[in-house]
Amino acid sequence: MEIAETSQDICFVYILGSSGKGGHRTYVGWTTDLDQRISRHNKGTGARSTRGRVWFLLYAERFTDRRAAMSREWHLKRDRAFRKLIAGVFV
Repeated sequence: MEIAETSQDICFVYILGSSGKGGHRTYVGWTTDLDQRISRHNKGTGARSTRGRVWFLLYAERFTDRRAAMSREWHLKRDRAFRKLIAGVFV
């Protein structure tokens, strides 16, 4: 028996970018609802480190497994060279 994929099974790892007084910044996170999560970051109700800036989506990957998404997030947070490359393409 095959289990149907639901929206709860789908996870996204994303990189957001922002430019402001402090220069260019990136933020890496994971979520099951990408549009809602970006909206929360921009409303100031997302992660504390994203408050007070306007964020835009630079990059996203889709996963069907929460554990895989969280692992990829962990690796992206530590891969500053990749984040800098992605930010440079869009800035």
